[in-house]
Amino acid sequence: MSEEKRPPLRRSRNNRMIAGVCGGLAEFFGISAFWFRLAFLIALIPGGVPGITAYLLFWLIVPKASE
Repeated sequence: MSEEKRPPLRRSRNNRMIAGVCGGLAEFFGISAFWFRLAFLIALIPGGVPGITAYLLFWLIVPKASE
């Protein structure tokens, strides 16, 4: 079995709206950043805390992409 080589998980420098979290996740998983943005938006609906908390954790934990 050949294992597909993924890029490292980093916040995107190109595909970003706020901090590049959704763009970085999209690059890592190979799907559109739209789906991650939609997921964080849906997580904001029940009072905002789940979505904001998850996004802030990713912002703090996932390193910024190097130039």
